[in-house]
Amino acid sequence: MHVLSLPTWIIHISSVIEWVAAIWLIWTYGEITGNRYWWALSFAMLPALVSAMCAITWHFFDNPESLEWLVTLQASMTVLGNITLCAAAWWIWYCTLQNNTSVTKKNLKSSTDDNFS
Repeated sequence: MHVLSLPTWIIHISSVIEWVAAIWLIWTYGEITGNRYWWALSFAMLPALVSAMCAITWHFFDNPESLEWLVTLQASMTVLGNITLCAAAWWIWYCTLQNNTSVTKKNLKSSTDDNFS
């Protein structure tokens, strides 16, 4: 465990804890608002969490050659995480756009009906 300095370990561990907290908070926000697309974002964050855990494990055991597969897994999870986060962000944008469009149409229809009453 001597490969990284204590401050670097603190940053690594606190980053993972913060990421877990962010996943939980986003999930909770989705429950409170009733918008399930926020749940998709919390799931999309999981590959990045796995990536971080791979890096921490690799460093914890002093970067042995027997665990080099963790480096490949970490890189793969980073790529997958970036893709899933991009997809989740697009999904939130798309769903929000659909909701705003339907609310606008509903308001226009309501104001039109009021004018003819």
